[in-house]
Amino acid sequence: MSWTVTVENIKCGGCANSIRKAVGAVTGVTGVEVDVEKGDIRVEGEEAARAAVARRLLELGYPESGAVSGLGSVAAKAKSFVSCAIGRVS
Repeated sequence: MSWTVTVENIKCGGCANSIRKAVGAVTGVTGVEVDVEKGDIRVEGEEAARAAVARRLLELGYPESGAVSGLGSVAAKAKSFVSCAIGRVS
């Protein structure tokens, strides 16, 4: 099974690398594709992994579009800068 998640804060290949690595490590996920321009993440895996994927994306600073606002949005942006930098180094 596969599904697509549209997220906020994806800026570059570094972001995509961090997302692929972290989401790919979630139990039940067998594949991850990231479209930086659209902000879409296509996940292959078990339906039961969907909530864990959303939590992991939020932890990285890439929440689902519209899922956070206010200070939560500011925090997510800050986290995404760190995730992006790590992805560029990896």
